[in-house]
Amino acid sequence: MTKKRTKARRRLLAALLVLLLAAGGALWWQARAWRPERARFPVQGVWVDQHDGAIDWRMIKADGADFVYLTASEGPDRRDPSFGEGIDAVRAAGMQAGAVHVYDLCAPADAQAANFVTTVPREKDLLPPAIMLDIDSRSCPDAPGEAALQSELTTFLNQVEKHVGKAAILMPTRSIETRYHLAAVLDRNIWLVQDYLAPGYAGRPFVMWTASRRARVRGIEGPARWVVVEP
Repeated sequence: MTKKRTKARRRLLAALLVLLLAAGGALWWQARAWRPERARFPVQGVWVDQHDGAIDWRMIKADGADFVYLTASEGPDRRDPSFGEGIDAVRAAGMQAGAVHVYDLCAPADAQAANFVTTVPREKDLLPPAIMLDIDSRSCPDAPGEAALQSELTTFLNQVEKHVGKAAILMPTRSIETRYHLAAVLDRNIWLVQDYLAPGYAGRPFVMWTASRRARVRGIEGPARWVVVEP
């Protein structure tokens, strides 16, 4: 009798495990398919970089993207060699294009600005440049203090904005904003990052929001970053 009960319990546990795995898979699939409502956020798009691999731009457009931001440069010397071809392809597919610079907290502002302006053309129809800021202990183990970062970042912004002829958008992560309070001290529009729930960590309204970093987008093989614009 005891053996029969043990087998029955094992079968029950196995069945429950299968149900849990199926439910988890369904939730994962729904999470990838989720996007903010168009009625609330009429303008939506994606942010891509060279790690996203080969991209079918027309498929992205057909899947609802109005714009594409492409990572153009990182720190003082890394750049995407296909950035120029990318923005041409984005435009040809009928979408607006913009450039992202991934800011290195430990690198000199002048060198980073030079990297950006030699990668991104001075073209009026490009969207405002976005500056992504995060804490990376590998590339910057000794992060600067608040005053030092604000000074260097201001120098960088002045040079980049002079080149493109328009104000940049700051994209601080939660950890950066908690440590440096950039939204409070720098008068720039902000682009925040938080999956599924609208973020409020900057203490003031955002103009752009990365609503999902694992979205399923036709034309991109892996998980994609889906971005919306605050109307």
